[in-house]
Amino acid sequence: MSKQNKRRNFDGNFKAKVALEAIQEKMTLSELAAKYDIFPSQITDWKKEFLANAGSVFDHSKAKKMDKSEDVTALYEQIGRLQMDIAFLKKKL
Repeated sequence: MSKQNKRRNFDGNFKAKVALEAIQEKMTLSELAAKYDIFPSQITDWKKEFLANAGSVFDHSKAKKMDKSEDVTALYEQIGRLQMDIAFLKKKL
């Protein structure tokens, strides 16, 4: 596989940077695409995704708390199963 055909992966920070520049509209999509060597349609997609998920930035702490409580419940269930396994193995030994 040659380097030219290799798919490029962009991290979230780069996508956010490009999307913010597109939102500011200081440069056209064509200029941004040339600057970052990506297609204008990709910039448009990132911009739409950025705007659609902008509200979740401020709800992040609530989501973390919910995830933690679910994780804690799952861990307690696992502890219970392991304690039952230990008790079973103690009886068998």
